[in-house]
Amino acid sequence: MKTLTIRNVPRDLDEALQGERARRGTSLNQTVLDLLHQQLGVGVVRSNGLGRLAGAWSDAEFEQFQEVTGVFERVDEELWR
Repeated sequence: MKTLTIRNVPRDLDEALQGERARRGTSLNQTVLDLLHQQLGVGVVRSNGLGRLAGAWSDAEFEQFQEVTGVFERVDEELWR
């Protein structure tokens, strides 16, 4: 394993890291490693955060959406003359 030293960490970044460390209840080292893994997509599945929305509608909800937005598919002939 490699050891890294990070110098000149801005105060606001240090405060954010310390807050995240406390929130997670882990060491600062583990918190930084977890954040680096997550942000760089190393050893974890990367996500844009939209996966929780995909396929989340029931069939009834989809049908309701189709009904409500169906008007957008109609062409107003008067406007296109």
